[in-house]
Amino acid sequence: MTAVRLSAISKIYGPKPEQVWPLLAAGLKKAEILARTGHAVALHEVSLDINPGELFFIMGRSGSGKSTLLRMINRLIEPTTGDVLLDGDSVCTMGATALTQLRKTRVSMVFQHFGLLPHKSVLENVAFPLNLQGTTRSQSNERAAAWLARVGLSGYEKMKPTALSSGMQQRVGLARALITEAPLLLMDEPFAALDPVTRLEMQDEVSRLQAELKKTIILVSHDPVEAARMAQRMAILHEGRLAQIGTYAALTASPANSEVAAFVRGFKPGT
Repeated sequence: MTAVRLSAISKIYGPKPEQVWPLLAAGLKKAEILARTGHAVALHEVSLDINPGELFFIMGRSGSGKSTLLRMINRLIEPTTGDVLLDGDSVCTMGATALTQLRKTRVSMVFQHFGLLPHKSVLENVAFPLNLQGTTRSQSNERAAAWLARVGLSGYEKMKPTALSSGMQQRVGLARALITEAPLLLMDEPFAALDPVTRLEMQDEVSRLQAELKKTIILVSHDPVEAARMAQRMAILHEGRLAQIGTYAALTASPANSEVAAFVRGFKPGT
């Protein structure tokens, strides 16, 4: 069974998406559809399967639909059409209670700008998801301290996030996402705000933890070099559509079209 299956996912922003389908079928671009109808096409019929324990990248230019697609997996964004299956369960048909439980126990998320609570200590930030689950404070704090040690932040438990560097804040965000022991981890451009050296360190940290914990990780990035270092497979989006999916070697050896070829040139700086 696949860990995540996206089945013909589409997202149209606007009151009458039915106006858009014939234009998409005719091959009009997003800008033309927006000018004609006032509707924004974020995604159109994207289907892909992600394997258990895979480190999978979603890539593409700005505005290609990467973050929208990621947020549909835990239904932070509702699809217009299509379905998302996690271990065979339809996320799109879940009621409010089931969806809340999924976000607490089955899916964790790391945001680009960390999303830490500034009024809480580092330890309290990491323990927060367990507090929401009803875990006792002493157990939450014990597990939070253990995860902080795992990401190299022992000794910083009582500090506020604003006292930490951006790289350290991202480690706090990673520990907070991992503490729930959810099997699926979503990461939305998690390294974009980091300096180059810290960025490489955090890439290595995520790869190490993924190899150790065997979690399924889906990571949004616009950086081909980052993907070449980390991804087991990757999907490239263009104009809200899936342009190609495959390994680094497959995409660089046989790009499906000129758009993919232009994008993957970035896998090798200087080419």
